[in-house]
Amino acid sequence: MPLQKIKRSYRHARYVLYTETLVDFKEHFWAFVGSFIGLGTIAYLQYEVFPQQDYVLLIGSFGASCVLVYGVIQSPLAQPRNLIGGHVISAIIGVTIQKLIPDVLWLSAPLAVSLSIIFMQITKTLHPPGGATALIAVTGSAQIRALGYMYVLSPVLSGATILLIAALIFNNITKNRQYPSAHAVKSFRKHGRGLKRFIKS
Repeated sequence: MPLQKIKRSYRHARYVLYTETLVDFKEHFWAFVGSFIGLGTIAYLQYEVFPQQDYVLLIGSFGASCVLVYGVIQSPLAQPRNLIGGHVISAIIGVTIQKLIPDVLWLSAPLAVSLSIIFMQITKTLHPPGGATALIAVTGSAQIRALGYMYVLSPVLSGATILLIAALIFNNITKNRQYPSAHAVKSFRKHGRGLKRFIKS
């Protein structure tokens, strides 16, 4: 029995690896355009529009989000709920841990990331770059740490929203790409109907 499971997992892993590494130039083109425009917008605001010493808009975890949101658009971890929720929840946890344990980085850094994972799992918003968002809140520059809970709104929420808007545009330009995924849309509608029933009752 365990051997069958291992073989099945191996076959599944080979298939996923194969499909993800197929050369599809149209897919690569739109992934490039979407990520370039999304992250480029944030970078432009950071370095050209606002005084650099006053605003932080560009954080490293957005680079990892681009890989998911523009490169693996059908992944459950790349859906809008995960993109926004994962970053925001992780930012709140990161800032909270930074305020509670500001001077013990060997403890605060892993605690922020670990708690972020748990809370993203509980809220079904798992987004791997969220772990980096929490870590940046704890180990980032003095400028980032000075933001406190404003870090949640900007750069985190504002940046994730910009990435989402670009994803909704460029991931839906061709017929072969759909974002959010059909499963995510179905889940959203199901929860929406449940919320309507709750409000009416």
